[in-house]
Amino acid sequence: MKAVIIGSGIAGLAASIRLAARGMEVDVFEANSYCGGKLTVISRDGFTWDAGPSLFTMPHFVDELLALAGMDGRTFSYRKMDETCRYFWEDGTTLTAHADADAFARETEQKLGVKASSVRAALYKAKELHEATSPLFLEKSLHKATNFLNGNTLKALTMLPRFDLHRTMHEVNRSRFRNPKAEQLFNRFATYNGSDPYRAPGVLNVIPHLEHNVGTFLPKGGMHSITNALEKAARQLGVTFHLHTPVERIVVENGKAVGVWVNGRRWDADIVVSNLDVVPTYRRLLRDHKEPESILEQERSTSALIFYWGMRGESPSLGLHNIFFSDDYAHEFRSLFQHHDICDDPTVYVNITSRFERDHAPEGHENWFVMVNTPANQGQDWDAIIDRVRVQVLEKLGRIMGRDLRSDLVCEELLDPRTIEARTGSYMGSLYGASSNHWKSAFMRHPNFKQDIKGIYFCGGSVHPGGGIPLCLLSARIVDELIAN
Repeated sequence: MKAVIIGSGIAGLAASIRLAARGMEVDVFEANSYCGGKLTVISRDGFTWDAGPSLFTMPHFVDELLALAGMDGRTFSYRKMDETCRYFWEDGTTLTAHADADAFARETEQKLGVKASSVRAALYKAKELHEATSPLFLEKSLHKATNFLNGNTLKALTMLPRFDLHRTMHEVNRSRFRNPKAEQLFNRFATYNGSDPYRAPGVLNVIPHLEHNVGTFLPKGGMHSITNALEKAARQLGVTFHLHTPVERIVVENGKAVGVWVNGRRWDADIVVSNLDVVPTYRRLLRDHKEPESILEQERSTSALIFYWGMRGESPSLGLHNIFFSDDYAHEFRSLFQHHDICDDPTVYVNITSRFERDHAPEGHENWFVMVNTPANQGQDWDAIIDRVRVQVLEKLGRIMGRDLRSDLVCEELLDPRTIEARTGSYMGSLYGASSNHWKSAFMRHPNFKQDIKGIYFCGGSVHPGGGIPLCLLSARIVDELIAN
């Protein structure tokens, strides 16, 4: 059988490996000159930055794919981090979130005055939620009735009152901690799928489980080594990549996908898998077919403004992952989702891989990946916003760190919602497709298949089960199982 995959993002690569391992002839068509989608790399003046995702959890999903190609840890390796993140507030409060859950709970009690037992209870609840929801809601298609005819459904139903579907993340965290800083720390996990903790359902408090109970990891060579390893595995299995080759249209005949149009000619296939964002998939590649408007018009997730800074000097107070919180978190999210703007005091995330990968920066320098959440692209004056935010971020970080960062900034690259959309096809530059600001949108994303067209499947962050590396890899596994069945 022949399979065509549109797009070589992390999910597209994973799908290509799984289908090739089944013996299919797989061709991947990629509009860019490189694989990986958002998970790629930027280099300049001796600095190397991971361009997109910077947090690695659930590495066994990658190991599983490499095993299908007969590859081992010598090809791709990673280390478990001793700490998950360092947190900073304007009043001088700092907190290190240790990988050990008990140590993290004790640190939170010491630095924020929150009972360690409250933190442990929150993490235990996150583990319970994950164990109840993952087998049913994340690892299987929600749109096949047969997937509900098992013991996982009964377990999930017994847990349903504890899902906090009718309370927001913030309401849950406020009732748990009664401490603004602790609430803010746990609220921030809503940003892992581009949502608003003041509107998103409390069930999203499952997200800390991956970071605090399972752990965070750093691949040797940086995040883009995930792309390199998966592309190598796919090629080893015989997958053919057609780079700089955008697909023009999906060919549908008699209610079945039978191929694609590429460079003005038809490419026949038995299976078509789209790793492109579901909105342009419909509006460009399936433009002659009915669109599921209720899904395509869902509120978009956040996007990002990322400064890739080459910095002179070293910063011992910073770790791999660092969060500098805003003073008014609720106002920040109102700005993002209601005013479609970035507030004057945004929360800032700083990732520095050169602290562990010395060849990512010249001697005596560091590679700073500096990100603030932004609204989706709706035609805002991004040039003016970028100029304003750059100044605000430099002042904020310098103020909290007690350092003049302007004099240490030696080079800069930039990524904003416009370039994210142009380079990755993500509709409106949204990083995660639709937001999860309502329980329905959190669970009922676009299916991994299309009911009225056989032979077409969908994977990636804009469809079920959602965005982020682990969920994208799960979407490819779901597609593989749907095809096999």
